[in-house]
Amino acid sequence: MLCEMCGQDVPATNAVRVESSVLQLCPNCSKFGVAVAPPVLPAGSAPPPSSTGAARPYARAGRRVEERDLYTELPEMELAPDWGKRIRVAREALAWTPEEFGKRLNEKKSLVLKLESGSFRPPDATIRKIEKLLRIRLRADPEPAA
Repeated sequence: MLCEMCGQDVPATNAVRVESSVLQLCPNCSKFGVAVAPPVLPAGSAPPPSSTGAARPYARAGRRVEERDLYTELPEMELAPDWGKRIRVAREALAWTPEEFGKRLNEKKSLVLKLESGSFRPPDATIRKIEKLLRIRLRADPEPAA
């Protein structure tokens, strides 16, 4: 057996508490802590299972978690082909400048201009914010497959 403190190979080790840890130490290293008595088992009881056993004590029996793909459960929604133009027209209808719209959206003016030109596809959270703020619809149902 190996001493957990010095690494020396010894025939037997002792359980010793060093500060707040219990280590298996050789007789030479045992002087650095306090010996810990092995737990007293009631007569006829089995020893606790070893950590190397095949049984997994923390595994739940009978319940299995299945993986699922959330994207298959969500309805398919895509951005409309003219989503950038819709943003610009709605913003202009409210007489907001790109700076003002950016402040209300909590984004920069440069992002607003990229959105309106269609060069940047916004994340879904930003799409929802834009739709709510401008009261428009940027997403369209996909066309049915033939």
